[in-house]
Amino acid sequence: MRSLPLPLALTARLTPVAVLACAGWALASGPETPSAAHDAPRQETGRQSASGPSTTAAPKTYGAAPAPCTSLGKKTIGSLVPGAKTAGKEIPSSDSDERRTCSWNALDGYDYRWLDVSFEVMDSDAEAEKSYKARVADRSGGGEVPGLGDAAYSVVNLTTEDDQETREGVVLARSDNALVIVTYNGSDFESKQAPSTDEINKGAIKAAKEAMAALEDGGSA
Repeated sequence: MRSLPLPLALTARLTPVAVLACAGWALASGPETPSAAHDAPRQETGRQSASGPSTTAAPKTYGAAPAPCTSLGKKTIGSLVPGAKTAGKEIPSSDSDERRTCSWNALDGYDYRWLDVSFEVMDSDAEAEKSYKARVADRSGGGEVPGLGDAAYSVVNLTTEDDQETREGVVLARSDNALVIVTYNGSDFESKQAPSTDEINKGAIKAAKEAMAALEDGGSA
């Protein structure tokens, strides 16, 4: 394969993980930074006493974010990101209990694909629902994804820079107090065209469903 000059818009996606931490995370407008009071799962404090109500907090379904790089099967990674190392690369997080992200990217011939899978665990179902609704409200042109968690939304957008098209799909999904976020995009450097909307949308939803299954099967507190 002969080397190709990459468009400026995509060059950052092929740089080391230091850049991935800034550019790979496509939903940087996500939730507010949790306070120190959220560092540990809340514990049940016991029954109500005769002297007054207890301080029992509602238990959380998910106490910590699961490992994102093992949330997808090798076959799925191979089909969505041909040529990528199936182990992926986890992006450093300031609090790995509450947010974890794994990225895969590869250039296969002239075709480039990038995939992010993120898990975010919040203090309560209400907090996760509020964050989910706020993120969906910031986007337009997408639609609901039935049968994925408690609620899910998918949107695909096309961008063009230096005559090179890139199509990106994002899936947001919520299950109780946790969010699953998938970002999937691609470009063809020979034709300068992007993959079809259907390909990107279906790929992002496929990854989101698999990641949600991993959360629900192994991410319970």
